[in-house]
Amino acid sequence: MAANTLSILKPSVNNLSVRIFVRAAGLDFEELDVWGKKGTPDFLAKDPADLTPLLEEEGLPNGSLWESCAIMQYLCNKHDLDQFYPKDPAQRAMVDSAMFYMIGTLYPLVARATYPTLAFPQYPGEVGSSEADDELKQRAEKDAVEALAAPLEAYRTFFLEGKKFIGGDAPCIADIRLAATLEFLRAIDYDFPAWAEVYMAAMESALGEAYSEPTADVRGFVNDAKS
Repeated sequence: MAANTLSILKPSVNNLSVRIFVRAAGLDFEELDVWGKKGTPDFLAKDPADLTPLLEEEGLPNGSLWESCAIMQYLCNKHDLDQFYPKDPAQRAMVDSAMFYMIGTLYPLVARATYPTLAFPQYPGEVGSSEADDELKQRAEKDAVEALAAPLEAYRTFFLEGKKFIGGDAPCIADIRLAATLEFLRAIDYDFPAWAEVYMAAMESALGEAYSEPTADVRGFVNDAKS
């Protein structure tokens, strides 16, 4: 049995983050594709949130852990992977800030902008999941697309200013989370600023097969959704 078992959904960029990371870090892992298999009593017993990616690993207090950033942080801490998650408090704070900004600000906009095209269910309380008419839902989607520019610019001017990656000369876990998330914007043919295209290409070049192999699953799903 592998040291790390990951329950994943291949089309998901949240899952993609961890899939890229374990490959780039050279960790021993097994992937279980749980598409259509979540929500069962057995799955909920180890993951009451019913979320993926889910890491199962004997060192964890409850034997399992969900949330992509938390999984990457844990594995970096356990295996001393300083190259992906620096121990210096100031540098680590920047990595944490970039990931929290992703989770709290950028990703909700990405979801509102892309989930209708991807046929993913939107979150309760959102216009997209409400009984609003199609015109209002389309307006909400358009507003989300337009709002993406501001947080993307914040990444450029704050987290990437004068650097190739958030991690400096090499990608860190915040870079992996950002690049993976941006893959979903291909679903709506988002007009990326030039720096973002350069950044995404640099990420794939730096991580090689660790990036391109799992990302092919997301790209295939996105292409199918668009067609």
